[in-house]
Amino acid sequence: MNIREHNRIVWDKNVAWGKNRWTLPVSSEVVAAARQGRREIYLTPTKPVPEAWFPYLPGCNVLCLASGGGQQGPILAAAGANVTVFDNSPKQLAQDQFVAERDRLEIVTVEGDMADLSVFPESFDLIIHPVSNCFTPAVRPVWAEAFRVLRPGGALLAGYNNPARYLFDWELYEQGMLKVKHALPYSDAARLSEEEKRRYLEGGEFLEFSHTLEDQIGGQIDAGFLIAGLYEDFDREEDNDALSKYMPVYVVTRAVKP
Repeated sequence: MNIREHNRIVWDKNVAWGKNRWTLPVSSEVVAAARQGRREIYLTPTKPVPEAWFPYLPGCNVLCLASGGGQQGPILAAAGANVTVFDNSPKQLAQDQFVAERDRLEIVTVEGDMADLSVFPESFDLIIHPVSNCFTPAVRPVWAEAFRVLRPGGALLAGYNNPARYLFDWELYEQGMLKVKHALPYSDAARLSEEEKRRYLEGGEFLEFSHTLEDQIGGQIDAGFLIAGLYEDFDREEDNDALSKYMPVYVVTRAVKP
């Protein structure tokens, strides 16, 4: 079983269980507010994307990249954008289809690998990419493909993990203790035995990868983007994230294709 297949199965399981916040579709009330111009898009848990980062949305061609779950896509569609949601998980895409049918929205859903957007030409004005490139072993191909499918002047709004999260013993981390254990960049695929990967699959645990800031931010620049904005974020207080008590654990950037 390859990494993409493992994570697809695990995301599908998480949708069925309904406990992962990133699998829960937005409500009809949120969609109605977006239709009235009141919208908040989250790429990380607590801070919405600044309004000034968005172009004029009516008629804007938007790609929600690795962004299934019925969250960002429906809000953007309700705001008047032409939305395509691209994701590895069929059940995550089904969440977007559910909201589209429930609230009479036009959303195109496409299943695929975030590092391979060959089904698209240069056709988008905006790409929305919430924290998800931790599920792919190489992030630079993601940036290269995003740059290719954006029109000149288009923007990529991307969230990702601070790689410091992956330094620690994860079992202790979940108990609120921080003990350095892993060298960076980190790879579940390299660390885990085949038996451990099988247990991860059965238990609904993702295979994750850290990426250096050189690859996250420098990789966007090397792909041709200009970095035009950056902010950091924490996990929600109720998530009781050990590292969030000391530092931001997410980064969000706005990158523009000249």
